[in-house]
Amino acid sequence: MFIGDVLLTPLQKIDHPKGSIFHALKTSSPGYVGFGEVYFSEIQKNAIKGWKRHNKLALNIVVPVGEIKFVLYDDRIESVSRGVFCEISIGTRNYSRLTIPAGLWVAFKGLSDFNLLMNVISEEHNYNESDNKDFTDIAYIWKS
Repeated sequence: MFIGDVLLTPLQKIDHPKGSIFHALKTSSPGYVGFGEVYFSEIQKNAIKGWKRHNKLALNIVVPVGEIKFVLYDDRIESVSRGVFCEISIGTRNYSRLTIPAGLWVAFKGLSDFNLLMNVISEEHNYNESDNKDFTDIAYIWKS
């Protein structure tokens, strides 16, 4: 089941013999709600990062290198998808942008030997704005 307000937007990759172009985000893109900061994060194969919930920030995640499995969990009280997990893998084989609204838990696992994500967040990062849990704290079974 998909969680409301989460968007998966296929992105254009333009192949070129001297190096490809990977589109990511435009101000006219679905899910764009402002610009605050862009950062890159790597995750090793089979490593799991998470859980993290942003309380104000919207995320726009693109994986230009490797493959990453994202798991979203909705525990919002008024949500029709409360208690639902959503699994989405993106990367070089499914080149897309994953837009995650504030209020959802997210964790992710590296699937390739090297994995790099880019995240465009709607405001500058503030460590007091988010909640964190160990990946074992939410009852999701991570398959190997």
